[in-house]
Amino acid sequence: MKTFKLFLFGLVAVLMSSCYSHKVIGYLQEPTKQNHLPVYDSVPYEPYRIRINDDIIYRLITMDETMSKMLGTNNMSSYGQYANSYRVHMDGTIDIPFLHPVKVQGLTEEEAQDTLRAAFREIIPDADVKVALYNKYFSVIGDAHSGQYYIYKEKMNIFQALAMTGDVMNSADRRHVRIIRPKDGGQEPEVLEFDLRTNSIIDSKYYYIYPNDVIYVARTGNSFFAVPSYAGFTGLITSSVALLTTVLNYVAYLYK
Repeated sequence: MKTFKLFLFGLVAVLMSSCYSHKVIGYLQEPTKQNHLPVYDSVPYEPYRIRINDDIIYRLITMDETMSKMLGTNNMSSYGQYANSYRVHMDGTIDIPFLHPVKVQGLTEEEAQDTLRAAFREIIPDADVKVALYNKYFSVIGDAHSGQYYIYKEKMNIFQALAMTGDVMNSADRRHVRIIRPKDGGQEPEVLEFDLRTNSIIDSKYYYIYPNDVIYVARTGNSFFAVPSYAGFTGLITSSVALLTTVLNYVAYLYK
């Protein structure tokens, strides 16, 4: 009986330490001396700037039907349906029929739109242009619902991005989430590591998601032994005690 009590006490201690609590998986927690959550500085939002190997799509609007058909004005006719996209070359330009190479590297979508409009108006006086980035996606890998997802709005943040995946698993290590962010011109990508639980992540350099970002969510080392909730913990304790009692009773019966 003494051995049984010691075993039961040890089992309860191990499982209690393995439960997923709000401290472990909760978001937007206030940093305190007790939880040791980091405090990140707020930084201004920077719009995405077009890089080499990005793909650009455009829509030309003009009353000149002949030029409209020749240049393909329906490149952005509907969401997800594009006739053509134009790759940004190593020199930072895109090649569009009837135009000289247009430099777009380093420009925002709005700046690229103004630049392309000015180029078209050299041959079509009433031209108006709408420009968008074609490869507006981010990827998620690791202990989450991995996949590639479309950035549907400006200033998409990390919580909105993970919500599109169905959130990360309880077993995910929220203390060391990483964003792998490519740099332009063949430079080594930037790796941003942060604690997803702290509320100071809002408006920090880790908050917003950009095209081509890869979000990596690692698994915690003790996740194999963890239970998803206290309800699961109670059920596990009950089943474990029942199994142990059955085994002890059987052993006692054999040695009568």
